Amino acid sequence: MKKTSKQRRIRKLKIRVKKLLRFLTYDIWRVTEDEVSGLRNSLFNIVKTIILSIRFFLNDRLSEKASALTYNTLLAIVPVLALLLAVSKGFGFQSIIENQLLEFFPGQKEIIIKAFGFVSNYLQEAKNGLFLGIGLIFLLWAVISLIGNIETVFNYIWQVKSSRSFFRKFTDYLSMVLIIPILMILSSGMSIFISTSIKLPYFQFILDPLMVTIFKIAPYVVTCLLFTVIYIIIPNTRVKFINAFWAGLVAGTAFTLFQYFYINGQIWVAKYNAIYGSFAALPLLLLWVQLSWLICLYGAELAYASQNVKNFNFEQDTNNISRRYYDFITILIATLVVKRFEKQLPPLTNEELSTNYRIPSKLTSQILGKLCDIGILCEVVNNNEKIHAWQPAMDIHKISVGLIMSRMDAYGSEDFKIDRDFLFSKEWEILLKTREEQMNTANSTLLIDLQA
Repeated sequence: MKKTSKQRRIRKLKIRVKKLLRFLTYDIWRVTEDEVSGLRNSLFNIVKTIILSIRFFLNDRLSEKASALTYNTLLAIVPVLALLLAVSKGFGFQSIIENQLLEFFPGQKEIIIKAFGFVSNYLQEAKNGLFLGIGLIFLLWAVISLIGNIETVFNYIWQVKSSRSFFRKFTDYLSMVLIIPILMILSSGMSIFISTSIKLPYFQFILDPLMVTIFKIAPYVVTCLLFTVIYIIIPNTRVKFINAFWAGLVAGTAFTLFQYFYINGQIWVAKYNAIYGSFAALPLLLLWVQLSWLICLYGAELAYASQNVKNFNFEQDTNNISRRYYDFITILIATLVVKRFEKQLPPLTNEELSTNYRIPSKLTSQILGKLCDIGILCEVVNNNEKIHAWQPAMDIHKISVGLIMSRMDAYGSEDFKIDRDFLFSKEWEILLKTREEQMNTANSTLLIDLQA
């Protein structure tokens, strides 16, 4: 009897687990905003965002990209520090920047001090003769190359095909490097002001322990804000602040905890020192940079997932869509864009098409890309706001249903070694005849004449 009762409990548990797995893998992705309350919808979005970010992190093989960025970081660390310290030295704040770097990366003080020595020698040599021009070119190239590689990875995560132009890379990246010393100086000045004020007698009556706590967590706040700024600025697309902020909060927390355990994990550090001696700093630096990039890239995946979570609703249905329904949505999207252009209204974006007409966003992106490939639509970009929208690529009075279907039918490669001229000529001919009959029926129907 006890055995039977136990088997029932196990069976019930298995059923519940199966239901939970089905809900997480299928049912939750079919729930729309108007079907559930606001709180439940927010909870569902959080769950979907976490699932998507983990899936993307694994599928995008970000550990390999983090390794590549680790190599680029080590190659560019001295030129980047040289540019950073050269700018700060010009304003007379070099010592402040050095102290800030040591405080921000407490686990790498030994490496940073050595790097300062390399930077000092680098800048000293750069003052003399021909090396001044060559050194300056290499310095700028190393900085632009590093940030360019970071942007490439971020664009890959955000599925952005076009990167910044060379001119924008030069201006944007250089602006980032010039702004960093200013932010660090402001942060240092604020820290000095608060720490000095707390010690003054009359401030001790005004400032309560909460202010002291805020002062202690200031480095954590700065770290989270730094990640937030990175997630907004680096990708060549529009990233909403709220999505970047939550991703920055998660990445900043993970990085702070990693720093804490790295600094306090003296046992395994001692083992490395025993094995490698003074050379131990190099593998430890590689490990630290690699894990730091993994944290940063996961945050980028989280920002992308949270901003585009709606795009993955009905994902399994999108992957399983029938041919005729795919054609229907293709004609629908093309008609909406054409009618919008005819009325001289601003072009529609992916998000507007998906939200306004309840089309799964992933399917919208696929179809817009196909319509662009066959020359029916084209993408327009607002560089200032990084908004990608769509408009007709040809005369709207020539875009018919038949034209779209025939171009989609013929798009792609047909250069295979199947004998369609003799051995399978009947099959090929009947297919062409059937297609021709279908196209002739719809060939004269223009999109501007359809109701949309």
